[in-house]
Amino acid sequence: MRAVSLHVTGIVQGVGFRPFVYALARRLGLTGWVKNTTDGVFILAEGTDDALGALAGALRAEAPPMAVVTSVIAEDVEYEGHDAFTIAASETVEGAMTLVSPDIATCDACAAEVRDESDRRYGYPFTNCTNCGPRFTIIADVPYDRPMTTMRDFPLCETCAAEYADPADRRFHAQPNACFRCGPRLYLQAGGTPDDWRWTPECESVPRPHRDPDAERERASAIIAEAVRLLREGTIVAVKGLGGFQLACDATDEAAVARLRERKNRWGKPLAVMAPSLEAAREYCEMSAEEETLLTSPAAPIVLLRLLDGVAQATPALAPSLTPGLRELGVMLPYTPLHHLLLDAFGGPLVMTSGNRSEEPIATGNAEALARLADIADAFLLHDRDIYTRYDDSVLRHTPGVGVEFIRRARGFAPFPLEAPFTADVDIMATGPEQKNTFCLLTGSHAFVSQHIGDMENAETLESFEHTVELYERLFRVRPRIVAYDLHPEYLSTKHALSLGLPSVGVQHHHAHIASVTAEHGVAGRVLGVALDGTGYGTDGTIWGGEWLAADWAGFERVAHLRQLPLPGGAAAIRRPARMALGALAECGLLDHPGAGPFYERLSEGEESTVLAMIEHGINTPRTSSMGRLFDAVASLAGVRDDALYEGQAAIELEAVADMTAEGAYAFEIVIRDSGAPLVVDCAPVLAAVLDDIVYRTPASVISARFHRAVTAAVIDTCARLAPEFGLAHVALAGGVFMNRLVVRGVADGVREAGLTPLTHLRLPANDGGIAFGQAVVAWARRHEA
Repeated sequence: MRAVSLHVTGIVQGVGFRPFVYALARRLGLTGWVKNTTDGVFILAEGTDDALGALAGALRAEAPPMAVVTSVIAEDVEYEGHDAFTIAASETVEGAMTLVSPDIATCDACAAEVRDESDRRYGYPFTNCTNCGPRFTIIADVPYDRPMTTMRDFPLCETCAAEYADPADRRFHAQPNACFRCGPRLYLQAGGTPDDWRWTPECESVPRPHRDPDAERERASAIIAEAVRLLREGTIVAVKGLGGFQLACDATDEAAVARLRERKNRWGKPLAVMAPSLEAAREYCEMSAEEETLLTSPAAPIVLLRLLDGVAQATPALAPSLTPGLRELGVMLPYTPLHHLLLDAFGGPLVMTSGNRSEEPIATGNAEALARLADIADAFLLHDRDIYTRYDDSVLRHTPGVGVEFIRRARGFAPFPLEAPFTADVDIMATGPEQKNTFCLLTGSHAFVSQHIGDMENAETLESFEHTVELYERLFRVRPRIVAYDLHPEYLSTKHALSLGLPSVGVQHHHAHIASVTAEHGVAGRVLGVALDGTGYGTDGTIWGGEWLAADWAGFERVAHLRQLPLPGGAAAIRRPARMALGALAECGLLDHPGAGPFYERLSEGEESTVLAMIEHGINTPRTSSMGRLFDAVASLAGVRDDALYEGQAAIELEAVADMTAEGAYAFEIVIRDSGAPLVVDCAPVLAAVLDDIVYRTPASVISARFHRAVTAAVIDTCARLAPEFGLAHVALAGGVFMNRLVVRGVADGVREAGLTPLTHLRLPANDGGIAFGQAVVAWARRHEA
């Protein structure tokens, strides 16, 4: 007989790890204890060599489904002679850090209980266990125990307390555990006027009293039935979810969807749909095995699915304005018991979009939602479990030849860290970009990339950013000593970084993109990075976005770039791609091309002369090498879109119309400049070919296909030319243009065929959501290099 101490780190709290260890130890005939601490889970086990070896092996091999074991450190200790195996009280270790589980979609067992008329949780909208339910959104500090969560005001009833205390029960130490008698409850506010709406729960006492479960079940059932009735009548209902409010309406009711768009000021941008089941989703969308796996995973993200041909003839048909001009639909399945009850009763797909006005953070509090969403929603489905931190839905897709790709990383994934390919000797904060902001806290080998914060363009989003930073620093015991930031001087994230008074490291936008990809793959050496996006502040003061960089983590050399074009009006040209098109024609000497005739006819009176004068005199007309802006120009010339209602719309719709069965391709010209100067990838031949096709009345679908082939070929050819010159074997692909399926798949395949190794993101988006991780890596590398 001997004794071993085991220290287990990872996501091992709030996921049933202690009861798992308890049951395992008893099965193996071991004595001792297991306990939570702020530094992970500690186990003292006494027994035979064989039993102790089996325990150590099973901690990884048989861990609970939601546990993520990152390390197990074993150490022989003095034998004490325990007579049983117990679960000890949690302990706080000063300065230690433990990981926190993301929120987890309702497990099958809990979903079955909610639907089982004989179960005491039948119809209970907040059913959960150690395998599912809220985690990150309810925690204020660690260790993860009920008093540290927003469930602290709901004392357990005797039955729930017995479950909570029983190591053999799947609700053992499930901190959000509750039932009709003792847990959170629903409220519905509807009718009257917004001025009448106030958050006035029937009981505001703390702690909450216990109630009659039968009366509570009847009450909750009536509330859900009324919410469903309102939805069927075309009402917009604000539903309090896990990480904030969602705005729901009937996805087959065009009038309701149009009304939601108008009130929310969400023009054009696609809306996500929650389907009752996989079978219901298949009525409207194609679905591969990989996409089905994503939809039904514990993270339950929104998954981008291709709409079925003829979906407009489905019965009932989806509202046409859900995804105007696109061939894909964002679909998710119910991921809370409330969602399951609502969708089961409604019996069809619901729009489920973020509960905010466009460009603002999602509402989380009841009083806040009633105030901020009063002119959007007609009714509010509320509950009294507080949300501690905002948490948007994650968005993913699967692209053959590339794999699973993140569009937005949030619920179900954050705050689980990425593993850095090094161990930092000082904590580093990276404040991220302006659009699709996330931040990163790097401590040791853990890189905590936050959930999606949003576009940092207003005070409300900055406040949300600061609250979330403070939460991460507290939960994970991070004390930044260096801050990394984007070079753009006007970004709120940059200004925040520089206000902290810490040693700071400015990181060029596209260098951060490439460092983020290579660090995910653990490639520390120099690579050829291709960063294609809409906007990034360059080291020369111009706007970059079509870049080939020979880069490692510490630095980069700009070895090629897209030909620069004028951006007349700056941000105004981003909102109106027609301006970008006019600037491109002027720059490339194509203003008099006959193919531009249809384009000129769509310009407003005096627009051509005004924009050309701005370009000629350099008035508010920065230069840009952005590939995203070139997509805008081609989309406008081809008649796809002259005005963008949301960021990237023209490029997204240009991809959507592409008919890849059409033959032909345009071609960029690679211009070799003076020795040592970057190559220039010249778009003038492509634009001239686009105009030639317009003269011959070539459809936009064919123009798009030929343009996409030109972009793909230009990237591959430029890489094939530069990689041998600089002795590089890896090609890292990043930036928003690589959210385009045609581009990312075509380039990845072509790079492989050229004998090079493509690197794409694994657990971060290719768009600006991955920037912060790259900033932190660059800051560490420069400190290490110095």
